[in-house]
Amino acid sequence: MSNDHSSASYIHMVQHLIEKCLIYKMTKEECMEALSKHANIKPVITATVWKELEKENKEFFEEYKESQNNKDSMTEEETSAMIEKMILDSKEPGPSKESDKK
Repeated sequence: MSNDHSSASYIHMVQHLIEKCLIYKMTKEECMEALSKHANIKPVITATVWKELEKENKEFFEEYKESQNNKDSMTEEETSAMIEKMILDSKEPGPSKESDKK
């Protein structure tokens, strides 16, 4: 049972990091590369979680992909700094859990 909980927790963390990538308008490929490089998450895991998110949020991802066609890519340095901040933020316990209960 503990293994199921840790797997679910890991998947939830990957989902959270993908959501952060979406906020920064990263492509699926940029997100896979960034999470692999900075969070040691295998690209196949990121791709699988991303695919499930796409299934659950079809309309959002259709619009998101359309907006991707109109964006300028970030530099590697910008991407690196952003991902490192995302990882640090996700490791810090914060008051956000309290606001989720309301």
